[in-house]
Amino acid sequence: MFRQLSILIKKEFRQIFRNKSILAIIFVAPMMQLLILPLAANYEIKNINLAVVDQDHSTLSRDLINDITSSGYFRIYYYGASYDAAYETLEEEKSDLILQIPQNFEKNLVRENSQKISIAINAINGTKAGLSGTYLSAILKKFNQKINIQYHPQIAEKIKNSGLEVRSSLWFNQTYNYRLSLVPGILVFLITLVAGMLSALNIVAEKEIGTIEQINVSPIKKSNFILGKTIPFWILGNVVFTIGLLISRFIYGIEIHGNLLLLYFFVAIYLMVVLGYGLLISTFSETQQQAMFINFFFVMIFILMSGLFTPIESMPNWAQKITYFNPLRYMIEIVRLIILKDSKLTDLFPQISALIAMAVVFNSLAIWNYRKRG
Repeated sequence: MFRQLSILIKKEFRQIFRNKSILAIIFVAPMMQLLILPLAANYEIKNINLAVVDQDHSTLSRDLINDITSSGYFRIYYYGASYDAAYETLEEEKSDLILQIPQNFEKNLVRENSQKISIAINAINGTKAGLSGTYLSAILKKFNQKINIQYHPQIAEKIKNSGLEVRSSLWFNQTYNYRLSLVPGILVFLITLVAGMLSALNIVAEKEIGTIEQINVSPIKKSNFILGKTIPFWILGNVVFTIGLLISRFIYGIEIHGNLLLLYFFVAIYLMVVLGYGLLISTFSETQQQAMFINFFFVMIFILMSGLFTPIESMPNWAQKITYFNPLRYMIEIVRLIILKDSKLTDLFPQISALIAMAVVFNSLAIWNYRKRG
């Protein structure tokens, strides 16, 4: 049995290393994606185009504009006194916000300590609109506090000594670096893509060239055939994960605070889930094109509902329930918690239980369906 299995594994590795396109999919593509995606997927929005309608032209209005531009988030695309001209830039997608400073802005703010200003936001891109509005509101609030201290010190002192004083601290990500959570998630996505897609295509390729029928009538046990098809990709999945960890450490400076052996233990189990999923697809597919479309359909759902780009807690209740059947969700949580928080095995018991259950279900269904069709 072991001799037969070792021969099959050697044969698979020879086929893999003879095919340069598969080598590129396994090694080159994931590394390029890991290098490019975290740089492109920036959660911090900058270079927001601002149209300023200044109808006051006072010292305070200029100070306000200077505070906005010096924040590093905004750049002035239009400056003038015409709201209609500013609105045209918003319609033409040349500006993202309009800030209207009314007449008597300085007079009302200094003498009466009250003044309203108008902000119009292009909300076609909801994420950008929300963040840019939040940035500008925070700058205006800070500017208002500065004016109170400068012109109304007695009011400022009362405000300072009243209410709650909030002191916040950032745990496990002290610099608020979005890449600390994004890069581990992308790394999990890449090993999912590599292991799941290649394992799905591998057996289907045997069907297309007709060798699957010869294998079915040969003395090779079907269990050995399946193991011989999955073990090489399990090994290559660990290799891809190791290279990804090295890139994360030396390119992005992400330190692993948790136990490295525990991390690889979870990766080993997760790869069994992904390989079982790919094997299950291959048993239902007759062509490689069909397998690729099925894999693409499910992988897109896995990614969008994994918490990689949007928090699961912000999803509707029905969507949150669906994520319980998403293996990518659990593995992203595991990698983040081990790398950033130094979580232990006992802390990750719900995640490991879900992954083991999925590995058993996927592989059992795949083996049962392969034997049935064979």
